[in-house]
Amino acid sequence: MKTSHLKHQIENDTPGCFRAMGWSSLLAVGLFAMTVAGFAAPATPAKPNILFILADDWGWGDLGCHGHPYVKTPHLDRLAAQGTDFQRFSVASGVCSPSRTAIMTGQFPARYRIDGHFAWVEQNQKRNMPDWLSTNAPSLPRFLQQAGYATAHYGKWHLANDMIPDSPLPRAYGYDDYAAFNCAGEQMPVHEDAKHAIAFIEKCHAQGKPFFINLWIHEPHTPFHVVPKYRQRFPGLPEADNIYAAVLSHADDRIGEVLDTLDRLKLADNTLVIFTSDNGPARAAKPTPLELSYDTATGAGYEIGASKGITGGRKGYKAALFEGGIGVPFLARWPGKIAAGKVDNQSLISAVDLLPTFCEAAGVKLPASYQPDGVSQLATFGGRVYPSRTKPLFWKFDSHWPPPANAPYHWASYVVEDQAWKLLVNKDGSHCELYDLEADPLEVNDLSKSKPEVVGQLSAKLKDWQATLPATPDTNCYSSLRAKP
Repeated sequence: MKTSHLKHQIENDTPGCFRAMGWSSLLAVGLFAMTVAGFAAPATPAKPNILFILADDWGWGDLGCHGHPYVKTPHLDRLAAQGTDFQRFSVASGVCSPSRTAIMTGQFPARYRIDGHFAWVEQNQKRNMPDWLSTNAPSLPRFLQQAGYATAHYGKWHLANDMIPDSPLPRAYGYDDYAAFNCAGEQMPVHEDAKHAIAFIEKCHAQGKPFFINLWIHEPHTPFHVVPKYRQRFPGLPEADNIYAAVLSHADDRIGEVLDTLDRLKLADNTLVIFTSDNGPARAAKPTPLELSYDTATGAGYEIGASKGITGGRKGYKAALFEGGIGVPFLARWPGKIAAGKVDNQSLISAVDLLPTFCEAAGVKLPASYQPDGVSQLATFGGRVYPSRTKPLFWKFDSHWPPPANAPYHWASYVVEDQAWKLLVNKDGSHCELYDLEADPLEVNDLSKSKPEVVGQLSAKLKDWQATLPATPDTNCYSSLRAKP
């Protein structure tokens, strides 16, 4: 404002008793009043943005910063360097759909009879599963949406399936915008996830609105949709390894584009960024030739013969309840709130904890009727010392017993984890194994025989939890394609 204009405004807006003071005194009073007003009404701190990046079958060891022998992930490595690498994070299932259910609801997926991946309707019916996650279930994006967040989902869905045309679309769960695959309707090309996320970030920034974005990438799930320029980055590798490295490098680049957008728009300091995976890596149980296949949601690509994910020495792979199937990478960055360059291998964090954690970070009060299985880990993100949770964790999965010789760690149907202890139990309860994950994170020494009192305590907790689970799914989550009983 020009001085002449300020003088005119002060002189005409000031009561007569003050106009007699003269211009110099009035100017001082006016400037003082403006300064005091600025201090008296500070701007309300902006709500943090949340970018949640969920990979598909990304193994714990499939990061450069976790020592992978040939995969290069410079953008995710940068995320780890700028944040904290939490190494006791676990998902709620060894496969996709139940794992994602836990993230969406903050509850164990067995509470919805979602024990495996959503497939064709007749397969869901045979496994006593619904055909989609209930739209009445607690929903992380809906909680944030109701609190003023712009919400979006880009990438894999799989809380229903593209083969179930009457299943609800992501908007029914609280997303303002979406582009997805493995859902009803039009399927988003798998490599367009970052493009959509960047456009949504730019839109929210222009509107001054906080955002919550699910960036649920396809990699490294089969089929492998490899791009030639990424294969050229890894010359000399055997073909299957070359394909695996190429798809991870492509995913890392797209994640980097989104992170660069936060930097360009100066949003990084006020954005909580999480990278993790829905379960451990898929691996063929026996030598498998490299072949092409076609997926109805994502198109043609290489099959499981190119699956080369590693677990960092953890037992089992995808679909196992040993740590190779449920212990996945978890990188968290929030400048000034989460320590940079730190490795935390003590704090026990679960996928069911994400909903209460994100809501607390956003200042969202959860409904009194909501019954979480998770706990907020916001203080843990900020450096609170162990223990990070006092509630036990539970898993349920339909595993075979006895285990096949080529999949020796895929037998557990029930698991309970409480602090350091993890108890795995087979389907009929005839076999169990007990591990102290603090002293033995790779589950080498079975202590079930030497610690019968611990086995008894955990078995009682598991039995009590099993008694709370429904016998059948919610019939409102049945497709019209389902055969009548």
